[in-house]
Amino acid sequence: GLVVFIIGLAMLFICLFGLVHVLQKMLLGTSTRIIHKSTNVNGYVAIAIGCAITVMVQSSSITTSSLTPLVGIGVLKLEQMYPLTLGANIGTCVTGILAGLLSDVNGMQVALAHFFFNVTGIVIWYPVPFMRQVPLHAARQLGRATRVWKGFPIVYIATMFFLLPLVFLGLSYLFMAGTKGLTIMGSLIVIALFFFLCWLAYYCKYKGGKERCYNAMVARQTRRDAMETLPEDMQ
Repeated sequence: GLVVFIIGLAMLFICLFGLVHVLQKMLLGTSTRIIHKSTNVNGYVAIAIGCAITVMVQSSSITTSSLTPLVGIGVLKLEQMYPLTLGANIGTCVTGILAGLLSDVNGMQVALAHFFFNVTGIVIWYPVPFMRQVPLHAARQLGRATRVWKGFPIVYIATMFFLLPLVFLGLSYLFMAGTKGLTIMGSLIVIALFFFLCWLAYYCKYKGGKERCYNAMVARQTRRDAMETLPEDMQ
């Protein structure tokens, strides 16, 4: 299973790199203007389009993986990509609902929970213009951080997809174990995390933490570029 997992990741990265390379060669001149015009539609229409595409290919990963390189090379605007991604999140629920139709009641409950979870997220983050800008601003900040330091995506993925889930799963285990000692320990950890997050926000906002983090990433990327070009300079 581990070997197949590694092979699958390698195939995914190879296909994505090939897709970006092909798109950079194909989307030049007139084709870029055509895509700009064809994707300049109402946001709710774009959600429907993203949902329809995902239903047809039965995978939101295919939809987002095909559109993300277009944003990266400047063919598709971030504001146009956002509703398409939301629609893909709805379309991917169809696979679970179809599987739920062939299972018992519990399977359909899981599929509907997945569907309403995604719909609720869209209702919160898209209809109100102010809320719509929150994920867009976060995406731009992540993009700027990646431009400054190429290793930032690895840190982000490790934190958001591994470290935070493990922390939340560990806390949930402490509260669900049914032991008073573990419950008290979980409560103390939650309080400590709350004060740590408050201090971190204060440090970044008023103590120059944001600027120090930015300078640290710039320094790391500068050292990396120097190490890569050092053999050529020596020659």
